[in-house]
Amino acid sequence: MELQMKVAQAVHVLNHDSQSCNRVAANQWLVQFQQTDAAWEVATSILTSNYHQQFVSDFEVEFFAAQILKRKIQNEGSYLQMGAKDALLNALLLAAKKFSLGPPQLLTQICLALSALMLHAVEHGKPIEKLFCSLQSLENHDEGTIAVLEMLTVLPEVVEDQNTDHRTSSAQRREYGREEQLLSHTSVVLEFLHRQSDKSFDSSIQLQGRHRKILRCLLSWVRAGCFSEIPPSSLAGHPLLSFVFNSLQVSSSFDLAIEVLTELVSRHECIPQVLLCKVGFLRDILLLPALSSGDETVISGLACFLSEIGHAAPSLIAEASPEAFVLTDALLSCVSFPSEDWEIADSTLQCSLASFILGLDVDSGENVKSVKVLFFPVFSVLLDALLLRSQVDDSTFYGDGVMVDLPDSLEQFRMNLTELLVDVCQLLGSTAFIQKIFLGGWTSNSLHIPWKEVEAKMFALNAIAEVNITEAQEIDFSFVIHLVTILSSRPRDDAKGFMRLVYKSAAEVVASYSKWISSCQTNTRSLLLFLATGISEPLCSAACASALLKLCEDATAPMHEHSSLEILLWIAESLDERHLPLEDEEKVVSAIALLLGSLPNKELKNNLLARLVSPCYEAIGKLIDENQDHSLRHNPASYSQFVNGARRGLHRLGTVFSHLVTESSTGSDLDDPLIPLLGVFWQMLEKLFQSEHIGNAVLSMAACRALSQAIQSSGQHFTFVLPRVLNCLSTNFVSFQSHDCYIRAASVLIEEFGSREEYRHLFVSIFERFSKSTSIMALTSSYICDQEPDMVEAFANFTSIFVRCSPKEVLVVSGSILELSFQKAAICCTAMHRGAALAAMSFMSCFLETGLNALVESLAHGSELESIVGISDSSIDAMAIQVISHSGDGLVSNLMYALLGVSAMSRVHKSATILQQLAAMCSLSERTTWKAHLCWDSLHGWLHSSLSTEFTS
Repeated sequence: MELQMKVAQAVHVLNHDSQSCNRVAANQWLVQFQQTDAAWEVATSILTSNYHQQFVSDFEVEFFAAQILKRKIQNEGSYLQMGAKDALLNALLLAAKKFSLGPPQLLTQICLALSALMLHAVEHGKPIEKLFCSLQSLENHDEGTIAVLEMLTVLPEVVEDQNTDHRTSSAQRREYGREEQLLSHTSVVLEFLHRQSDKSFDSSIQLQGRHRKILRCLLSWVRAGCFSEIPPSSLAGHPLLSFVFNSLQVSSSFDLAIEVLTELVSRHECIPQVLLCKVGFLRDILLLPALSSGDETVISGLACFLSEIGHAAPSLIAEASPEAFVLTDALLSCVSFPSEDWEIADSTLQCSLASFILGLDVDSGENVKSVKVLFFPVFSVLLDALLLRSQVDDSTFYGDGVMVDLPDSLEQFRMNLTELLVDVCQLLGSTAFIQKIFLGGWTSNSLHIPWKEVEAKMFALNAIAEVNITEAQEIDFSFVIHLVTILSSRPRDDAKGFMRLVYKSAAEVVASYSKWISSCQTNTRSLLLFLATGISEPLCSAACASALLKLCEDATAPMHEHSSLEILLWIAESLDERHLPLEDEEKVVSAIALLLGSLPNKELKNNLLARLVSPCYEAIGKLIDENQDHSLRHNPASYSQFVNGARRGLHRLGTVFSHLVTESSTGSDLDDPLIPLLGVFWQMLEKLFQSEHIGNAVLSMAACRALSQAIQSSGQHFTFVLPRVLNCLSTNFVSFQSHDCYIRAASVLIEEFGSREEYRHLFVSIFERFSKSTSIMALTSSYICDQEPDMVEAFANFTSIFVRCSPKEVLVVSGSILELSFQKAAICCTAMHRGAALAAMSFMSCFLETGLNALVESLAHGSELESIVGISDSSIDAMAIQVISHSGDGLVSNLMYALLGVSAMSRVHKSATILQQLAAMCSLSERTTWKAHLCWDSLHGWLHSSLSTEFTS
């Protein structure tokens, strides 16, 4: 009794004490108590005795006791002696009878414990059958019937948990497997539920509660597959099916009845046919009154149920029987129902009739065509309903906040709706679908435009863009053009609130159909002004920037008009005021640079390009202006603004260069617009590289990005300043060794000019400076590599490019540096960071492949001489053999470590390739004068040493 009181007090403290430390202490004590043997007796006593503690809720203590027994039975029940199990079984049956009238949560816990106990009683043989015998004694008492219902409700769930529990032996699973025992009692359970459903009670509340309990129990057994034991011919007239159907007309049991019917429909092929005949009754008796009164519970439930019928048996609906059209009519009513939430409309999307009709065998010919004709009106009305329900609600429409987002439920509905819209478009045909979109006479009166409707139609038009583009339909886009004209003529201040969504949706349509729109006789000026306005707004800037890029790609001729060019330059010159995200700004600059680069008039092209980049040069010039450098340092806010401006200027310059290609490889063409641009660019960039400002990591990254893009676009025009560029990159990396962007920029230089022999001493020099820098030399463990994964990846990529692009003489001269890099890569391949490790492996594989190719070539030459090959000390294969012989032990050891570490599967392929290449080098070296340095025994020794170390550790 004393321990029982302590438990009650601890439960009270846990649930009600205001001091968190007391609650933590009580919880710890209760956790420890649950693990003791005394917990069995105390918990059983609490549930079966009439002991009451005045200051604590009886329910809380009793619920805790039931949970203790349930957990202990699940974890330790198999260790109980037979006598203890029998005593516990009787106690739980007594508790179930005692609490049969409530509280329901407590009864559920007791029944869960009782079910778990019976399933652990395998030594009795057929435990579920024993449990059913025990339940018969409970059923003989009125209050025991509720306990039996709850017991039967939780039993399938407990059996399922036991079957999936890894601690359950295969012998136990066979004893109480669902197929062997549980479902064999289906007839008993269904007969019991039938008897309970026929009983009447004095209290309507009691009747409602009983109905819900019966339905919950039936639902549990339906999920377990009980109706699979009943012949399909008997299902239609089964009394419990009638009981469930009748329960739909009782508000208190409607939701559970819907769950049961939906579960039945999804599990049994014959059920949809049975229920389809009753859809007319449900529509007239339940759905229509609910639609009139706005009862969303009934509408939502029926929408889910009817959709499930269509999803489970689309072929049945496609037969176009009168009952099928009643179902489609009812579903259309649910879709069209106006609600502040979109859950009802969303639930109807589960019906897969449209995709089923589209998937009908094309060999059916006329039959398929007739089905489409029969259902054409249905899907036409469905499209109207979907366009209506995809509109925003009033709160979104009238909101005028800075950011206007779609409600989450509407956004989810639209995401789920996209696939159906594509199916409907294919069923109706693009022409009929788009006629629905463009339907409406508001275009003649711009003062009373239903903007909610317009925005929803733009969403739908964009959703089917892929279908229309694939089918290459000729579409009249006068609707969109007129819309854009209206929007472009509105004051800029009107692009706020919901109108931002309109701009966004319209811009997405322009981007999706840019080829068609550009081919129309359209007002390009209005289109550009519309996009310029939208670009300034955060919500629609990305869509408008993408649309501008697509138009400049597809509508070259209209964009070459003087007015269009002026608007484009005006957009570019106002970018600093717009404060766009960098990705959106890049799209805008890409669009303009792409268009200017295609201008046939070279003088005009050069002038406009100069205007385009002029603000970029000005932004960089402001930062590196020595006259105001001192004042900037004393004003952090202004300095940050200047740095950000220079960063954006560099980003734009890089984007411009990436879209311009040099017109002459000799540099003699003075009309090439890149030549003057590059001259000014390098002067400013060199000054920036040599300034103190370049210590800013973001600024360094922007400068290196712009330099890389300029190099990739400039061809040979950059060779004049190549030594100075390399010097700036290596010097700045030594000064700021955390800035891996300098190594990445140097990689671009090597890739572009690595084959030029006149620069090989420069490339060897910069390779040596990088390799022997403090940050690279510090890569001595996988832990350090994981601290600087970007640095590892940048250096590994640089070395790979160096090996791939350098002449043979350069590689031979760089043997010692390559050996050092190879050893660092072997360490880096063990890093947990996947990108860094794979980059290191790629370099090692690239080096081995180069050495292997050179060795094969030497052997081929040696075979012609019919002698053992004597490899020259100044050859690539000799250098490669020397590197491998010095580094092979560490390479193999680290490869084995990498294959035993985190993310090992991602490294298997590259590790296998490296080992194959290494084996090939060892095998081929046997035939050369270098076999004393590298042979099969070398590889065998490395593998033996590595595996011995790994297994020992």
